[in-house]
Amino acid sequence: MKKILFLLISIILAISILVSFGVGQYPITLNEYIDVIYYWLGLEQSPEIYKKSESINMILQEIRLPRILAAILVGASLSISGAVFQGMFVNPLVSPSILGVLSGASFGAALGMLLGESLLFIQFTAFLFGFIAVFLAMMIGKTYGGGNSLLMLVLGGIISSSLFSAFLSLIKYMADPYNTLPSIVYWLMGSLSSVTLESVGLIFPWVLISTFLLILFGKHLNLMSLGEDEALSLGVDVKKVRFIMIILATLLSTLSVMLAGIIGWVGLVIPHIARFIIGSNHITLIPFCAILGATFLVIVDTISRTISQTEIPLGIITSLVGIPVFIFVLRYNLKRNEG
Repeated sequence: MKKILFLLISIILAISILVSFGVGQYPITLNEYIDVIYYWLGLEQSPEIYKKSESINMILQEIRLPRILAAILVGASLSISGAVFQGMFVNPLVSPSILGVLSGASFGAALGMLLGESLLFIQFTAFLFGFIAVFLAMMIGKTYGGGNSLLMLVLGGIISSSLFSAFLSLIKYMADPYNTLPSIVYWLMGSLSSVTLESVGLIFPWVLISTFLLILFGKHLNLMSLGEDEALSLGVDVKKVRFIMIILATLLSTLSVMLAGIIGWVGLVIPHIARFIIGSNHITLIPFCAILGATFLVIVDTISRTISQTEIPLGIITSLVGIPVFIFVLRYNLKRNEG
């Protein structure tokens, strides 16, 4: 049954990708697709068709392909990190922002924009401060909770998140209200408009490695989902495993922020839906979350760039879709628990 579910969601993802390639401000017909294939194969065409195929090929390769690949990576990364954090903290309301990674990354990106640096520098500072925020949360948890208290780790995340949110507000206050501030606000809403194949290629290996390692730790995560004491009694080195999973899940979260800015609700809602469909075994839940999250964000990105003349930030659409879905999932879980 699980193999059928994986096959079904993979087919939906493939269809979503094909549709996303074809729609947009410049729609591409089936005949134009065929012409582009001829163009790729170097077959003879009339000069007019060849020139048109060359233009369509540029749209596909330089604009739509990077966006689709980035949507797949970001959707998968946020969904996996959400599932890992929810399992690790034994709390279905936990999201990738629990340890302050999104606040730290937001501050880092805003700082890069304030300094007027390149996109690569902005992505680097977002990545750097995302990890600094999580490191600060872990240090607070270790100092006041002995490294074992989940409650102190969460409180450390709240403190870290609040600190970098204050820093972000300071950056907004200092930014040029006509140029820099609008860029910061737009970036915080989430967008794939600035993605390039180079940036996608840069983060792809890290997403793949992190996902593979988290799947290997799926058995440990299953035991930790039973509770910290139960995991310890079953021979799990909770402190070590938790540290590794936090680093890997944080890496996925910061990589997604580097590409697309802040996109909410994906890491919270998608794991719930995946758990509802395929169950709570993290060995299968994590890869299923990756495919489901990728499918969701490809569809959302397609909607964001086709629903109006101007592109709508991804964060707005994910919130509009995620909130009612999350309410439905909560209601279903409450009814199931009552039953």
